[in-house]
Amino acid sequence: MEIEIGRAKRARRAYSFDDIAVVPSRRTRDPEVVSLNWSIDALTFSIPVIAAPMDSVVSPATAIEIGRLGGLGVLDLEGLWTRYEDADAQLERICELDDAGATAEMQRIYSEPIKPELISARLAEIRAAGVPVAGALSPQRTHEHHQAVLDAGVDLFVIRGTTVSAEHVSQSVEPLNLKKFIYELDVPVIVGGAATYTAALHLMRTGAAGVLVGFGGGAASTTRLSLGIHAPMATAVSDVAAARRDYLDESGGRYVHVIADGGLGTSGDIVKAVAMGADAVMLGTTLARATDAPGKGCHWGAEAHHPELPRGRRVKVGQLAPLEQVLFGPSETADGQVNLMGALRRSMATTGYSDLKEFQRVDVVVAPYPAG
Repeated sequence: MEIEIGRAKRARRAYSFDDIAVVPSRRTRDPEVVSLNWSIDALTFSIPVIAAPMDSVVSPATAIEIGRLGGLGVLDLEGLWTRYEDADAQLERICELDDAGATAEMQRIYSEPIKPELISARLAEIRAAGVPVAGALSPQRTHEHHQAVLDAGVDLFVIRGTTVSAEHVSQSVEPLNLKKFIYELDVPVIVGGAATYTAALHLMRTGAAGVLVGFGGGAASTTRLSLGIHAPMATAVSDVAAARRDYLDESGGRYVHVIADGGLGTSGDIVKAVAMGADAVMLGTTLARATDAPGKGCHWGAEAHHPELPRGRRVKVGQLAPLEQVLFGPSETADGQVNLMGALRRSMATTGYSDLKEFQRVDVVVAPYPAG
């Protein structure tokens, strides 16, 4: 239903995760019999969690730990780990910066060139641990560095930007041909973000194995302030899930995974993302709060150090518990920030669903009051 903003403009009502709630059915289950398993291509994970390719969230060490815990850690191949031999020293510097000068100094720190040999070394470190290897590049950098990634070997490749389209128009550089690029790769590719049915459907037609849903919705993002662009996540995930359904019919049975990426600050948000149709979630802030996260209580994304128009900032999110405890508990607080997977499992059990695909059919309501 459209709403009239003024005589010349109408708008569609969209909902965030805060606007909705899941409701129980006639059946309940024991949490122990609920499965959180998630598979994409030939890869199977025991939890539907992808750690976002952000320097404050994923280092080679945390990618290994997340893999050991049953999820997938994606290393930012444009981050500090591929620019500096001693990335830890730069991480400490960033966290110690005062708020007033943080953006300018981060722009300087991230002006150091990306080194292909460090891409190989970091990915090799993760592979040596025996966990799935995943790396991410922005669409702008994929042309330049994808060969180094492929030579090093990855199990899954992520092309992630604030927004990624199947049709990018440029007069100065040759745009990345997503369809051709994905066709020539031997590994599954996840692309995004996308926030609308049409954009997601076009990305699915490129051959992507998964689509990231979100646009500037994280705690460290200022995209809405800078560009005036925002995608309320409940509506965005539902729209992209509809594109997945229609593409499944159009392609004769090819299933593309929907991955919610942004606005997932609590376990309740993760629950609602799956309820709206997500197969998995990409987590940034929630994992940055871990005591063993590389950001040491600080959090930022690539938008925070853009050389021309920063659309993010370094924020202090604090430290709550080790990564394993953040994911699996026990929790000593009641705010949905610790034991994320325990909360998802219990919500599924309470509403009577045994696995993630079933839970996508749960009833939801528009909540008449804020959560809390």
